[in-house]
Amino acid sequence: MNTIFRKSMLSVAGLAFAGGVFAGPIAAHAATPVDGKPVAVAVQSAAPKPQGDQSHITLNDEQTANVKAIIAATKKAGLPERAAVISIATSLQESKLENLGHLGDMNDHDSLGLFQQRPSSGWGTPEQITNPEYSTTAFLKGLKQVDGWQDMPLTDAAQTVQVSAYPDAYAQWEQQATDLVGQHWNS
Repeated sequence: MNTIFRKSMLSVAGLAFAGGVFAGPIAAHAATPVDGKPVAVAVQSAAPKPQGDQSHITLNDEQTANVKAIIAATKKAGLPERAAVISIATSLQESKLENLGHLGDMNDHDSLGLFQQRPSSGWGTPEQITNPEYSTTAFLKGLKQVDGWQDMPLTDAAQTVQVSAYPDAYAQWEQQATDLVGQHWNS
């Protein structure tokens, strides 16, 4: 049983116990009968809280369009909002959501695009990697291969896909990525 599900179940059990302890004696002495109809309760696990200090940048029109492209590709892949948050945070770290071409001497090997994917590492051709839908789909394909990505810290999920020299750097973008997904997921 995964940890979040187990904690959710324990929380529900604890609330049920507490409700019985506090409401039970009161209900037993009530003058009017208690309606015995079952009540459905929705239990949702809270999204993980961002790790560490958070960074934020102001986005231009191109960066905002890339956010929307990442969200569209995530929806097309049938994945939840959490996958878009991880993808956007990864792109914020790798390229500041800019679809980067070859940067000459400033390039990290042959890294390109929103996710700084490398043709020499099998991510695709330069033309594919610099296509936001393709590069997002490639990233998401890698993410889906990570067991438990939905429940792990964002930086761990992103690092498992990206294999960065700075594995903890993704965490700083989680809040902005979460906010961007919240703002654009339904638009």
